[in-house]
Amino acid sequence: MPTPSLASLPIRRLTLRDLAACADLSQDRGWPREEHKWGFLLTAGKGYGIDGPDGGLVSACVVTEYGPHEHPALAAIGMVLVAERHARQGVGRRLMRHVVSAMGPTPLTLHATPNGRPLYEELGFKVTGRAEMVCGHFTPGGADPRVATRAATAEDLAAILRLDEQAFGTDRTHIVTRLPAFADQLRVAEEDGRIIGYAAAWPNMDTHVVGPLIARDTAVAQALIASLAAHTDRPLRTDIDVRHEELLVWAKERGLASIAFNSVMAYGITELPGDWTCRFAPVTVAAG
Repeated sequence: MPTPSLASLPIRRLTLRDLAACADLSQDRGWPREEHKWGFLLTAGKGYGIDGPDGGLVSACVVTEYGPHEHPALAAIGMVLVAERHARQGVGRRLMRHVVSAMGPTPLTLHATPNGRPLYEELGFKVTGRAEMVCGHFTPGGADPRVATRAATAEDLAAILRLDEQAFGTDRTHIVTRLPAFADQLRVAEEDGRIIGYAAAWPNMDTHVVGPLIARDTAVAQALIASLAAHTDRPLRTDIDVRHEELLVWAKERGLASIAFNSVMAYGITELPGDWTCRFAPVTVAAG
C-alpha cells in the first residue's frame, strides 16, 4: 500500500515543459534519458505524472490515442516509470488505475517487461502476443529480395496513411505525419508505382530504431530494413512481432542479436485490430 503522503499526491497532465523531469526519471531507473522520444510522445499523446514532495517526478507514463478524437478506437500506454526511491510503494499501481479509469471504454494496449507484467495482469490486461527486441550492426549478405525502395516524399503521404490504417486497424495520422521531423529516415517500398510498405529509422542514443515497419510481406520488410541500414553507420534496433519468424531469422543472420522479449497486452479487447501480417514493428513500444 502507498504511504499516506504518496497516496495524497495529485496526478496531473504532463506537457513538454516536463521533458527534462521525464528524462531525469528515466535516468533514475537506469534507462537512457531518451529526450528525443519523450518529446515525441508528449506532443503526440497525453502524459500523466505525480510530482514528488522533494522535487522531480515520482511517477510518469504516456498514453497515445488512435482513431476518432472524440471516441478513440485504441490507446497505447508506455513509459510507465516510478522513481527508485518510491518503488514498491503502490505508486505505479495508483497511476495505472487512474489512467485506465480516465480512458473509460477505450481499448488499451501496452508492451510489458517481465517485471511489469504482474501489475498489468492484476489490473485486467491480458497477453495477446510477444515482441522480440533485436539490435546490432546490420551486415548485408545472402540473396536478399529485390524490392524497389526510396526515400519518401510529401506526395507519398496519402498512400502511406492508407497502408498504415489497413495494417494498424485505425487512423494514426497524428503519428505518421510527425515521422518526417522525428525520424532521420522515412523510406517506402514500391511495385509498379504503388507503395507496398514503409519504414522509419529514428535516433535513440547511439542507435537508430526501426519503426514503424509496415509491409505487404516479409520480403518487403527485409528490403526496407536493408535500405535503412544502408544509410546509417549506427546499430539498428527494432521490436519485431515474434510471429514474423522468417524476418527474425533473417535479421539475426545479418548481425542483429536478440536483446529482450516483451509481452504485448490488451485491455478491453481480445486481440489488437488491423492486419498483423503487415505490421512488423511499432514506431516505439511506448506508442504501439
